Amino acid sequence: MNNYGLNDIIEMKKQHACGTNRFKIIRMGADIRIKCEHCHRSIMLPRQTFNKKIKKVLESHQDTEE
Repeated sequence: MNNYGLNDIIEMKKQHACGTNRFKIIRMGADIRIKCEHCHRSIMLPRQTFNKKIKKVLESHQDTEE
C-alpha cells in the first residue's frame, strides 16, 4: 500500500492553510514529515494518520531516477 517514498510530491485530501494541497515528503519513519510546496512550512504526522490523509502521488522521485 505504501506507494510513496522520500522526495515524492503528493496531494493530500485537505488543503494547507495557505491554500494548496501539494506537499513533498522530506522524512520517513514512524512519523512522516511533509513540506508544503507553496509556503515551505513542514508538518509531521504519524504514519497511520498520513496514510488516511494522503490522496495520491503526483510525482514519484523513483520515476526520475530511471
